[in-house]
Amino acid sequence: MFIELKNAVKRYGKGENAVSALDNTSLELDVGKICVILGPSGSGKSTLLNMLGGLDSLDSGELVIGGKNLTAMNAKQKTMFRKEDIGFVFQFYNLIPDLTVEENIEVVRDIAEDPLNMDEVLGVLGLTEYRKRFPKELSGGQQQRVAIARAMIKRPKLLLCDELTGALDSKSARTVLECVENMNQKFGTTILIITHNDVIAGMADRIITIKDGKIAKNTENSAKLPVSQLEL
Repeated sequence: MFIELKNAVKRYGKGENAVSALDNTSLELDVGKICVILGPSGSGKSTLLNMLGGLDSLDSGELVIGGKNLTAMNAKQKTMFRKEDIGFVFQFYNLIPDLTVEENIEVVRDIAEDPLNMDEVLGVLGLTEYRKRFPKELSGGQQQRVAIARAMIKRPKLLLCDELTGALDSKSARTVLECVENMNQKFGTTILIITHNDVIAGMADRIITIKDGKIAKNTENSAKLPVSQLEL
């Protein structure tokens, strides 16, 4: 099993004001799968993503990803884990405005130990013709694809996507999701997508619903669809 989260607890605040963002939460995910996590605002989705990405620490429980026990890591070890194993894609692209598409991706490629080929990544994501453009010369969907390319270039074992289509129209959202789908098929990357949009769950191998910090539903998607067939 690639991801093993057992009895995870994360609370914010103290005493009567304490809020359980994760409340004895457990889940497992096989390598190379796409998992979509659904839930309303405040359900614990972003907290879960932060834990899986090594951005925060559990109060109790255990988290193992790719054989690495995150709950036993210190801050320096978690930094290395994020650098080597994790790719992040957020709703807001966080591109460097004064760098071209290619240069934005090179920022990450140049510190990676075993990066993917730049031309191949640009090709898979449909960015080859935009490689010399600056972010301000791109649409929102194109900028999001650059953010995906930047995350993928270092060959992460796990790609974490937080509301990656939240700021996009339906046409751009479909294009971005097809890019994520292509990256999964091409490179076998394990992908976890957090979203409010339950339609996106149709592309997943596994669908997890979180409510009040607990896993309310965890199902294998026997009717998985290609992104081209989703009614976005």
